[in-house]
Amino acid sequence: MAASEGLARATVVVEAASVAAACTKWATSHGTGDRSTFCAVSGRAGVLVHRAGTWGILTLFPLFAVYAWYINEHCDGSLLGFLGRLEAGGWAFLVEAYPSPSWAAVRYILGFGLLQGVLQVWLPGPVHRGPTTPRGNVPTYTANGVPTLATTLLIFLATWRAGLFDPGAVYDCMGSIVSTSNIMSLILCTLLYLKANDFSFGWLAPSSTDSGTTGSLLYDFYWGMELYPRIGAFDIKVWTNCRMGMMGWSVITLCYAVKQAQLYGAPATSMLLSVALVQVYIFKFFLWETGYWSSMDIAHDRAGFYLCWGCLVWIPAVYTSPAMYLVRRPVNLPLSLTLVLGFLGLAAIYINYDSDRQRQEFRQSDGKALVWGAPPQAIRAQYRTGDGRTKTSLLLVSGWWGLARHFHYLPELVAAAIWSMPAFHFAIMPFVYLAFLTILLLDRAYRDDARCSAKYGKYWDQYCQRVPYRVVPYLF
Repeated sequence: MAASEGLARATVVVEAASVAAACTKWATSHGTGDRSTFCAVSGRAGVLVHRAGTWGILTLFPLFAVYAWYINEHCDGSLLGFLGRLEAGGWAFLVEAYPSPSWAAVRYILGFGLLQGVLQVWLPGPVHRGPTTPRGNVPTYTANGVPTLATTLLIFLATWRAGLFDPGAVYDCMGSIVSTSNIMSLILCTLLYLKANDFSFGWLAPSSTDSGTTGSLLYDFYWGMELYPRIGAFDIKVWTNCRMGMMGWSVITLCYAVKQAQLYGAPATSMLLSVALVQVYIFKFFLWETGYWSSMDIAHDRAGFYLCWGCLVWIPAVYTSPAMYLVRRPVNLPLSLTLVLGFLGLAAIYINYDSDRQRQEFRQSDGKALVWGAPPQAIRAQYRTGDGRTKTSLLLVSGWWGLARHFHYLPELVAAAIWSMPAFHFAIMPFVYLAFLTILLLDRAYRDDARCSAKYGKYWDQYCQRVPYRVVPYLF
């Protein structure tokens, strides 16, 4: 009897030690786990693929972002057409086609950026507490995303109707805006790197203990070092991701619709459908912004090139590509097709929102909120923060989250496909965003699984047994 009790106690100690080791790995990783895998590729091959991908993104993506406008404007959205001109003209063509930075672009970027910074800090809103960080910190936010969106759009309409701002000129200047933003974003990423290393001699030291090095200059710059870089009440990640990235996406696509109206008298139904769905999606984003602050982008990924450059350059250049492509290609869709696509797009956006809302309300109610009209099924998982405290989190295994571990990615991909479809051409550019988003979300599903496995240990194993599919129920 004593021997069996001793064995049982030993088993408990071993299990506790394994959970503690897994949680300690999560609490002290500083993002290093994100450089050893890419989707299902892991081990040495994963490290090589990830390193090659990192270098490729750092060197090739800034160029593609800049030339995206040229491909739409001068090559009919055809990447093959662009490559044909490159083959014929060589480096001279690349230099000639590269849209130069301009002071007009600087004014657009700084004006919009200043507006968003002021609105982020000054607009009132309820205080929201984010999730506990790996180091045991709890960040707070002012939840003013919807008022900021409404204020931004009102200023857009008022200045346009008053003749103080020409939205169509944004399209004409878009190549220069992206090339200018490329430079400014690289400067910001460098400053973030210096801030995280406290090269400012204490003036702009790391904002919290959730900051550290991966041991690699490459990954410190690419992934970032600070989890929540702030200057006073100004949150840099909220500004880059939410205010400049998502808010900019909304305004830029509206500018494209206005440009088409200036060229052809009115926007075509294809443009109206694509832009309207994007506007609904972005409104959904800000309605759910407090949930986004608990997502992988904010709660795990640090402020570096991957996030900050991506939101400041890649979103304006690539996420807007369906509407950008449509500017000079007005297509009036049949009413029946417009209604069907509109319904399907709205349904996909709603399901994406409802799945996120379902999990958020479930956690906020400590598992008491009903899920699809029934008591929720859940796993109460423990994890350990970097300061040694044990915390508890709830893993929902019913409702949308009983279908797949990252089910919310599926309706997001469907919505992106639908607002890209109105182009109905065989050119590549209208669908670059959809292709990129598919790769991004699949890789994120693998990364999030690895992060949760490190954080929750055996509890995540139990969750995966009960919800075996990653994104697509019964398939993947």
